[in-house]
Amino acid sequence: MPVEHAVEVLATGPLAVVQDAGRPGFAHLGVTGSGAADQGAYRAANRLVGNAAGEAVLESVLGGIALRARGALLVAVTGATGSVVVERTGGRAAVEHPVGCSFTIGDGDLVRVGTPSVGLRTMLAVRGGFAVPPTLGSRSSDVLSGLGPAPLRAGDVLPVGDSAGEWPEATLLPSAIGWRPGRMLAVTPGPRADLVGAAGWPRLLATEWTVSPASNRVGVRLVGPQSAPGSGGHALTLPSEGMVVGAVQLPPSGEPVVFLRDHPVTGGYPVIAVLTPDAVDVAAQLRPGDAVGFEAVRG
Repeated sequence: MPVEHAVEVLATGPLAVVQDAGRPGFAHLGVTGSGAADQGAYRAANRLVGNAAGEAVLESVLGGIALRARGALLVAVTGATGSVVVERTGGRAAVEHPVGCSFTIGDGDLVRVGTPSVGLRTMLAVRGGFAVPPTLGSRSSDVLSGLGPAPLRAGDVLPVGDSAGEWPEATLLPSAIGWRPGRMLAVTPGPRADLVGAAGWPRLLATEWTVSPASNRVGVRLVGPQSAPGSGGHALTLPSEGMVVGAVQLPPSGEPVVFLRDHPVTGGYPVIAVLTPDAVDVAAQLRPGDAVGFEAVRG
């Protein structure tokens, strides 16, 4: 029996995955919370189509995703700043929409999310959410453990659910019109900040870091000068301790790793800082080569 409302995946770009609010509560089983990398953009996308906060969306890296509608759909794209083009059936002219608004597409229409000019990740929501099977109560794809839906491939067909709430009151969220670059990540001292010495914390804050290409949904790897805290060959290791999203871990190289949504649940290097929730969303939008720093806030 054909699916009445669905999307067919025609292209995925570098990476496209299904994400929702996450699967908290399973760290004791070695399962991290996962969930949409940029939770602010995720919530905005669902709000624009009238979904409940926990509905699943599509998260894409550097755009390139293309979807064909099966049935009429209400769609919203948030997150990184880029083009969203709808190619309509029946010879009608294509329409471009800004990031941060909702729009309708008809049966057979094609939606393309272009490469963003600023930021890294976009969230694409449809009214009703993507009704893929949940794992441990969540539809999130965890790239570290492999739990949840597999990364999307061309030819996949994703059914659309029917659990939407009230029709959305807004078709445009000014705060969600594209991602604005943030060069500073707000942090509080971590539980092991003392291990980098009296000068380590000020040095962490004073250093300009560069995002490494070896970054993903697990964490953002940063590179910096040799004067960075913990550098100089001092191998600071600990018995494995619990990790949280936003933890800034310092390996022996002295170049921090900022853990994102698919972080490991334990680690053996000291956590010298922890990002605020808003800063985690900023970190999720950092691209390789971006310059970024840390700024201290009160816990």
